[in-house]
Amino acid sequence: MTGKLNIHSQDEFIMRVCSGRTTNYRDSLLLQFAIMFITLEGPEGSGKTSHIPHLVEYLREKGYHVFPTREPGGTSISEQIRDILHDLKNVEMHPHTETLLYQAARAQIVEQVIRPRLAAGEIVISDRYYDSTIAYQGYGHQQDLNEIRQLVKYATGGLVPDLTVLLDVDVKIGLKRKKQNGVEWNRMDAHEIEFYQRVRNGYLEMVKQEPERWVVVDASRDWDEVQDELRKLIIKHL
Repeated sequence: MTGKLNIHSQDEFIMRVCSGRTTNYRDSLLLQFAIMFITLEGPEGSGKTSHIPHLVEYLREKGYHVFPTREPGGTSISEQIRDILHDLKNVEMHPHTETLLYQAARAQIVEQVIRPRLAAGEIVISDRYYDSTIAYQGYGHQQDLNEIRQLVKYATGGLVPDLTVLLDVDVKIGLKRKKQNGVEWNRMDAHEIEFYQRVRNGYLEMVKQEPERWVVVDASRDWDEVQDELRKLIIKHL
């Protein structure tokens, strides 16, 4: 559409469509065209999963079209792979196998869900995305990061989030929270604490490498404080 009209930006397109219209009409159209891919990342017990439903509800109340999803999962095929990855019986799983299974689940959700939703003009918010693979399978398992990134690029087709929020929390605090909250305890929770330290350090290193994409939120604070900051920073970026 924009190529035929020789329009170089979404804002320019909206301004042309809204020429002579009311401010309310323009604001409504802006909401419809608020296309953004947002991912939440963090170590175990950071609270990502508990925050997303409330964020989605908040944005929808403001008129945004929002679709939440998660990794691994989000499609029938990806959820089946998730079950294999998380099953505590699969303790013998090699890091190479683990890495490839995550990419299989990711490739499916990118093509079946994320790209179509973005193309439809929606905001997609995902509980984890490829940065989790770099953090866990790369830094955590100490595998070759360049090889991991190549696999990730193949699985995603190069789809990069517009905004990634790191919910950062001390590893010991996060693991204690997860045990106390009674949430799912799976195979990925059964590593030594040194593994999770490497994961957290990996996340912080990625923030340094791409500061324009990442925002770090202190997730050690009260839940309400974290939720409030998440709402403010996401609205700021929309």
